[in-house]
Amino acid sequence: MIRPQLTTDGTAVRLPLAEHVDPLLDDLALAYAEDPDTLGRLLAAHAARVLALDFAMCSEDATDYGRAMRAAETDGTREALLDELPPQVDPTYAPDDAITLAGRITRCAAHIRHRATPKGTFRP
Repeated sequence: MIRPQLTTDGTAVRLPLAEHVDPLLDDLALAYAEDPDTLGRLLAAHAARVLALDFAMCSEDATDYGRAMRAAETDGTREALLDELPPQVDPTYAPDDAITLAGRITRCAAHIRHRATPKGTFRP
């Protein structure tokens, strides 16, 4: 289960996801070891699409259509990369676990809000 935490400065709630990213990176490394040429080309193509999307998102001259096209191209190369990896399973939670997680996030956020609210003011 994801364990919500406060950031070190105590101003935000952090959801550590490294335990979910680590297996994905491991699978990527294994796929690269099996077929470095194909995966290398896919990674290079995806990097080019990501840079093009980043430029389109930051450019004042880019149109919404251009941004949408860059986003679609990026999604396409991402999907091609993911097709080379074993299927990834999103974490799922039983109802009680989901309620527990929501309660932990709420407690962390309430702690921040309580510390950040000036005395004599009320929040809805």
